[in-house]
Amino acid sequence: MSDLPTFLVLTSAMGLSIFLSLPVILLKQHRSRTIVFLNAAAIGILVFLLADIFSDVAPLIAGSADYLTIPSLDLLFVVAVVAVYGGLYLIDQHPPSGTAGATSPDDPRAESNPSRLALIIATGIGLQNLTEGLVFGAAWSAGTLGLLTVIFLGFFLQNVTEGFPIVSPFLGSQRRNLGLIASLFLVGGVPTIVGGALGYFYTNTTLQVLFDSLAIGAILYVISPMLKTAFRAEPTPLASYLKHRIVLFGLLAGFVLGFAVNAF
Repeated sequence: MSDLPTFLVLTSAMGLSIFLSLPVILLKQHRSRTIVFLNAAAIGILVFLLADIFSDVAPLIAGSADYLTIPSLDLLFVVAVVAVYGGLYLIDQHPPSGTAGATSPDDPRAESNPSRLALIIATGIGLQNLTEGLVFGAAWSAGTLGLLTVIFLGFFLQNVTEGFPIVSPFLGSQRRNLGLIASLFLVGGVPTIVGGALGYFYTNTTLQVLFDSLAIGAILYVISPMLKTAFRAEPTPLASYLKHRIVLFGLLAGFVLGFAVNAF
């Protein structure tokens, strides 16, 4: 296939499908339990994405069916994961403005800045979408129509669900900055288009391993503070118990949703 305009339209549709989650996200009224559930589901989706990304990168690293890996790709994977994880850790050590006096770990002001956390999530998802674009671009260049249809539908639907993890740090807030959310969605979605263009003209295994590794490191880092917030104790034991039950089922629901969309 050589119709570049059509390719760019389809790739853009995949990447920007993340905006289809906006109507649900921007609902003005959410019950507190609904917010807890949606936050937990967002974590579940990220956990699924970790598994999904690793399932993509593992066969690339493996050099044969005998479970022997390629040392250079092994090294690239480990270095990239550690580098992005360590880099995000260093960035996150700078406290948000106005938190200089927050010394207690239980002080709400000591939590990660929601905008910073959302940006980290969007960056991790964007790196993953770079590889999705690479795969789609390579399949397009190869002219495999049946595979293209499956890849397009799978990535399109998966990107719709990715809006929830990105916006999860803002759930429960009375004020929603639509411009900020749109910018974060672009950070997560536009790399699909960039990756698609790369895959259309050029792709190789090293690039795929690099992008997947960076995505894994970023998503792995951001799950920890999200879990800390999700399982934060409530004022009463009963409220904490109920919240924890909601979180547990929300995690499962998010993971199952990610799997179901990916298997469509």
